Amino acid sequence: MYDAHRVKALIDKVEETLTTTYYVKGKQLKVGVDLGTAYIVMVVLDEDNKPVAAELRFASVLRDGVVVDYTGALTIVKELKAKLEKRLGVELIHAAIAMPPGTESSTRTHSYVVEGAGMEVTYVLDEPTAANNVLNIRDGVVVDIGGGTTGLAIFEDSKVTYVADEPTGGTHLSLVLAGNYKISLEEAEKIKTDSKRHREILPVVKPVVEKMAQIVKTHTKGYTIDTIYMCGGTCCLSGIEGVFEKAAGLTTVKPENPFLVTPTGIAMSCIPFMPVSLYQ
Repeated sequence: MYDAHRVKALIDKVEETLTTTYYVKGKQLKVGVDLGTAYIVMVVLDEDNKPVAAELRFASVLRDGVVVDYTGALTIVKELKAKLEKRLGVELIHAAIAMPPGTESSTRTHSYVVEGAGMEVTYVLDEPTAANNVLNIRDGVVVDIGGGTTGLAIFEDSKVTYVADEPTGGTHLSLVLAGNYKISLEEAEKIKTDSKRHREILPVVKPVVEKMAQIVKTHTKGYTIDTIYMCGGTCCLSGIEGVFEKAAGLTTVKPENPFLVTPTGIAMSCIPFMPVSLYQ
């Protein structure tokens, strides 16, 4: 069952691990690598799914969930892995990864990136299903809106019955903002992530958000669905859930920090491993 307080406590702790390390020696570890269109995130949990450490970096090496700059992606994953290993004092050898639904053909490339950084990929899943490792919903639809795509997974009796993904995401919001304000895409990205300007920009990007909601509405037609559960970096836009709820005609729930939900869920899927000290 979805528990907003439990989800908030977990994600708040993961956010803390971006600057604070909570590693207990002797514990097995689990690693999740989220190769996103806008950010690459690595989350480390212990065997009990308690947050240990996390690193992230802005990146533009993927487009619509597909790696378009292999060398750039590999370089960033190596850097994040090295930072985490320095913080933990151990080698990270296993990782789980996730794909937007419908992009399974790119799984090999994603795996090559992580394996090229020195980690064995032990589990692959779709992003909305990964998010539900955290959300733990029984019935409803998990909608993961990243930089490039809107992905969804329908759950019935805790089982995935349908997944879909379409190329509309945060980048499209930035393009609209860039055109409206006559600024560069980079400047638009900064405006989009500035919470103080969210009330101002929401009316500007509302048509794109409504399109995302229509994507969900179309794919859930015929299913007995009454609630949307949102996650993904684009969902950090204040008020997006209200626009979504009205356009889709479904109750819409958004965790306080939807950005870290999916990478945390990816890490939860990793096969636990006993790390080896780098200083033996």
